[in-house]
Amino acid sequence: MAIIEYPEANDLRKLVHFSEQDGTIWLAENRMVLMHTDALGKLRKDLIGLVGKERTRRILIRMGYAAGVRDAEIAKRIRGHKSLTDAFFTGPQLHMLEGIVRVTPISIRMDIDKGEFAGEFLWENSWEQEVHIREFGQSKEPVCWSQIGYASGYTSAFMGSFILFKEVECVACGHNHCRIVGKPREEWDDAELDADYFQLDSMFNHLIELQNQVDCLRTTISQQAPQMIGISKSFKHAYDLVSRAADTQVSVLLLGETGVGKERFARTLHQMSKRRQNPFVVINCAAIPTELLESELFGVEKGAFTGAQISRVGKFERAEGGTIFLDEIGELPLAAQAKLLRVLQEGEIERLGDDRVRSVNVRIVAATNVELQAAVKAGRFRSDLYYRLNVYPIQIPPLRERVADIPPLVESMLTRYCTLYEKKLLGVSDKAMQAIKRHQWPGNVRELENMIERGLILAPQGGWIELEHLFTHVSEVKNWECLISSAGNLENKPEPSRTAALLEAILGSGISFEDLESSLLEEAVRRSDGNLASAARLLGITRPQLQYRLKKKEALS
Repeated sequence: MAIIEYPEANDLRKLVHFSEQDGTIWLAENRMVLMHTDALGKLRKDLIGLVGKERTRRILIRMGYAAGVRDAEIAKRIRGHKSLTDAFFTGPQLHMLEGIVRVTPISIRMDIDKGEFAGEFLWENSWEQEVHIREFGQSKEPVCWSQIGYASGYTSAFMGSFILFKEVECVACGHNHCRIVGKPREEWDDAELDADYFQLDSMFNHLIELQNQVDCLRTTISQQAPQMIGISKSFKHAYDLVSRAADTQVSVLLLGETGVGKERFARTLHQMSKRRQNPFVVINCAAIPTELLESELFGVEKGAFTGAQISRVGKFERAEGGTIFLDEIGELPLAAQAKLLRVLQEGEIERLGDDRVRSVNVRIVAATNVELQAAVKAGRFRSDLYYRLNVYPIQIPPLRERVADIPPLVESMLTRYCTLYEKKLLGVSDKAMQAIKRHQWPGNVRELENMIERGLILAPQGGWIELEHLFTHVSEVKNWECLISSAGNLENKPEPSRTAALLEAILGSGISFEDLESSLLEEAVRRSDGNLASAARLLGITRPQLQYRLKKKEALS
């Protein structure tokens, strides 16, 4: 029998990075963890005790399947340009690198175009059989459940069709080693029983169905406010203040930086109030020319000024019975501030060019990112209006202070944009999510929304939103890459003496830095057969960084 050899694995070791400063471990774009097998064994034992062996097996198989799918994505990205066998062997090699089990290929045959696959592998040092024997002793059935899930998930994602692996021998059953066989589901005579473990438990399906029915009933029964997403303490505090004010008539002042979602909070306040059936009118005080602002707010009578050919109602009259949202109220001119004060105090307005007083029933919600107290001291804002508006202030926290809200916000945005652009994605990679959480977000939720939309557009269909899809500028990507590249990794590094000799040879050759860089770029691209992603990995930089250097080189030449 011919010996099947794995390709050299240094390209995979380079993918593993340890960053103790951040408390993270990375495998390419995916965050990983190191855990004691004893702790995993205790978890396995407790699961069996709580939900039974069959449901535990289902849970672990599905967990392994998900891990296999993620590693298949790495395989296609890292070795997609190599032979089919070398690319496929990424999975078994990653399984060994991750400390799961030693994998020895016995036989393998595959044809992606025809959907053909047949593989047989030996497993040694399986952590699952070790902990199972330690906790339960010998078993009548194979016990490497998560590993079978991984093999099936990896191969299915790699082949593009469901490939079912079975563990036909297991050390926990008394065999000398674990042995697995994989082939398409339809080629197994008894596939149904094993394939069922890859599906959600029927009990869980029932619970999910019931939950969906409850959510539907809640939406139907109560007219809820626009969806507000957040789990952080600061967000919940702001939302609680909005809820408490909803059924009152108090004027509300929303404070916060640009992009924190002041209008969304204002709409929520309106939808939660008894005025929800009436208009919600928005006016941006900073976007309307000063000379037109009063007429926009309070209306204008025919002949009030040149060009006023007809009488026109203003925003306050249009909002009758409802809510008017005055955004950027700190930019309101002093003359308009005096009229606004009258509305707050008396509920009356006067159209421009008219002396008739009109009563209006509106609720005022104002918002600003300006420090109004400072504006009052500078004489740009009326103190009486400030104190009238500041009866019920609500401070909306910036996004950098509500990091816990970022994942659910991203998930909601992805759902909306995937529908809008008719695109299917797997989500945001772990490394990209880590960068999102660390970003300072000067533009807050609006900036996050724009970044997610851009990332979705740039990401490949059916793939992940990666770091370079979010931070498209080379310097931004480089900054985030440095967080990980500065950490330790498993790649084979040259000895200090060899490094010194190499440096001596370079400096003694007289070659310029530009020529050296140019030669390195050309050689990396040549060795990778023009594949820029592979060339970037050889050089230890990102693909955007490589593209930037190549364009710079072309410009200089």
